[in-house]
Amino acid sequence: MNRPAAERRAAELRRIIEHHNRRYYQDDAPEIPDSEYDRLLRELMDLEERFPELAVPDSPTRRVGAPPLEKFTPYPHRTPMLSLSNAFADEEVAAFDRRIRDRLGTAAVDYTAEPKFDGLAVSLVYEDGVLVHGATRGDGITGEEVTANVRTIRTVPLRLLGSAVPRFLDVRGEVLLFRQDFANLNRAQREQGEKEFANPRNAAAGSLRQLDSHVTASRPLSFFAYALGGAEGMELPATHAGALELLSDLGFPVCPERRVVTGVPGLLAYYREILDRREAMPYDIDGVVYKLNDRAGQEIMGAVSRAPRWALAHKFPAQEALTEIVRIDVSVGRTGVLTPVARLKPVFVGGATVTNATLHNEDEIRRKDVRAGDTVVVRRAGEVIPEVVSVLLDRRPPGTEEFRMPDLCPVCGSTAVRLPGEAAVRCTGGLFCPAQLKQSLLHFGSRRALDIEGLGEKLVDQLVDRDLVRSPADLYRLRREDLVLLDRLGDLSSENLVQAAAKSRDTTLPRFIYALGIPDVGETTAGDLALFFGSLDRLMEAKRETLRFVPNIGAEVAASLVAFFAEPHNRQVIADLRRLGVTWEETTPGSGSRRRPLSRLLTSFAIPEVGDVRAEALERRFGSLEALLEAEEREIRETPGLSPGAAEGVLRFRKDPDTLEVIGQLGRCGHTWTAGIAEEGAADDAGKGSSAVAGKTFVLTGTLNGFTRDEAKERIEARGGRVSTSVSKKTDYVVAGADPGSKLSKAQALGVRVLDEGAFITLLDLP
Repeated sequence: MNRPAAERRAAELRRIIEHHNRRYYQDDAPEIPDSEYDRLLRELMDLEERFPELAVPDSPTRRVGAPPLEKFTPYPHRTPMLSLSNAFADEEVAAFDRRIRDRLGTAAVDYTAEPKFDGLAVSLVYEDGVLVHGATRGDGITGEEVTANVRTIRTVPLRLLGSAVPRFLDVRGEVLLFRQDFANLNRAQREQGEKEFANPRNAAAGSLRQLDSHVTASRPLSFFAYALGGAEGMELPATHAGALELLSDLGFPVCPERRVVTGVPGLLAYYREILDRREAMPYDIDGVVYKLNDRAGQEIMGAVSRAPRWALAHKFPAQEALTEIVRIDVSVGRTGVLTPVARLKPVFVGGATVTNATLHNEDEIRRKDVRAGDTVVVRRAGEVIPEVVSVLLDRRPPGTEEFRMPDLCPVCGSTAVRLPGEAAVRCTGGLFCPAQLKQSLLHFGSRRALDIEGLGEKLVDQLVDRDLVRSPADLYRLRREDLVLLDRLGDLSSENLVQAAAKSRDTTLPRFIYALGIPDVGETTAGDLALFFGSLDRLMEAKRETLRFVPNIGAEVAASLVAFFAEPHNRQVIADLRRLGVTWEETTPGSGSRRRPLSRLLTSFAIPEVGDVRAEALERRFGSLEALLEAEEREIRETPGLSPGAAEGVLRFRKDPDTLEVIGQLGRCGHTWTAGIAEEGAADDAGKGSSAVAGKTFVLTGTLNGFTRDEAKERIEARGGRVSTSVSKKTDYVVAGADPGSKLSKAQALGVRVLDEGAFITLLDLP
């Protein structure tokens, strides 16, 4: 690029970046994902590096945030609130470490490593131990005075703990919303007919920058301290880690995931660990932050115009990215549920290339005004199916048309798809619809489901086309005289089919769950669900959060289960099947009960500031979940080792209606939460816990001589083990028979123990 072209592009980039700065910092309504903003800013920085004369004094590369809004009183920071330089690759982290080692003349450097919160940076100023000022970052030099609003945040101490407090203390930290609090806030917004917030960061920023502090007080904001901005009248620790410990002693909540590491290997190991745990965190993070631990070294390193040289933000792969919608299709599920799907120009997001994204339903399309040809923000996080978050309306091509869901089926009135080039519509009305019913019947009667012998594809076509069967339940209403009229089906075959259907009425709960054809629920998952709930009714009423407690059930499967049982026609089919005599043995809550540690339950709910240590302190203090729920507020706040923020989190945990419903559902499944119970061997499960197989995960590959694959699976499950279809680090044993497949190679690569048939039989017989 020559200089004139670079000058034009730099001017354009400054204009675009300033626009998005206003939308992000002042309006709390960002239009593009962080990854796109970072790309624009990095492009401008590269241009200014190649052509230094383009680096004008008011360039966005030389400032932090945006000027304070006029509606707030300006607050000048004693020490500037700088931003952080970003790294996106391991090589950039290595270069950061090398610059520090070269400048300090040391062979190895210690760093503090912390999660990078996705919230709003603030400065809290204390005089003689009392909070006197709270301010936003603003442009880094001048912020917005929001003291009255900050005082409403329950985790912000109004007075410092202890008697030895400094005359002056400037604490830097992050105001944020925990994910569960954000979900509760948006639910309240919906119930009141108000607009929902786009994400926790926007909600936190908008809540803190309110002219009426009563509005802020109604929002469940939280706070984490992460640095000292300055102090007078107190000797400060020599390290950043020591400063964070000091802040904790003074009463500030400090992120428990912080750690001191050494050199590049320590930095990258921490990055990968937190990246793996990202989705399990109770709050949003978009990377980790590395800071030189030695505070004297920080002074030597100094800062550039907008960022310290001794700190670095190592960003995670973007969970949001920009792309274009090529077209909108309708995906038809196995049970006839219609899901509009956006077909995208390929985009790398969340660690994978994404070409499709769910649009959920027609109401969601209308709310977001999504159309083919739009430029959109796409989000992919962990196990979550990619989705379209928002539309950039200013980039919409002229002449785009609103999306219309498909027509109604003339046969049954259900929704239908009008395929390209076809004049007629194709019905998609679920289990009651001819087009989908055939597939459902074949699955329902397959050998691994209800095992109705003789129910083949040609017979199913006739049963549906002649309107003899409108749902799987109608299979049990068939009479011999109905069947003899069908092509190639004589008296004997007709009688055999009636008898096969009658025989299939007596089944098991895992088989019945599998036979329903729930998306993403295979045989292994059906078995896990049956073992956990013991009852179809308990499974049907389970909330998504309850389902996450089932071993090996992820967010996607939990969502499929909730959606399936929410469909009225699915519930109708299940009710009809029960009335027609399809039965299975269910377990009472006591027979499959599991006593688990109370501390494990508490950490599962990701209560703010309650990690393993504080959860165990609560377990020791109260002994059982019942005692914790019934305890007085004072007792919880006085629990040894519990911080004020953790106590506040526990109190919110006890009052949250969704949490209490999940706990109730777990209790109805026979799960109790007490002190002093080891996780391993805790399951009674009708005597299964005494086997050497109990609690172990097996993968079967190859051909066994002594029994079939199904028989091996039954023997493992009868002894309390489980069988998976894929090998992972969590696999305990791979049983390899003759002619094993690629699973054996993967087990050997992962170091998973491999058993031949003889060793497998020996293990089955061990006590």
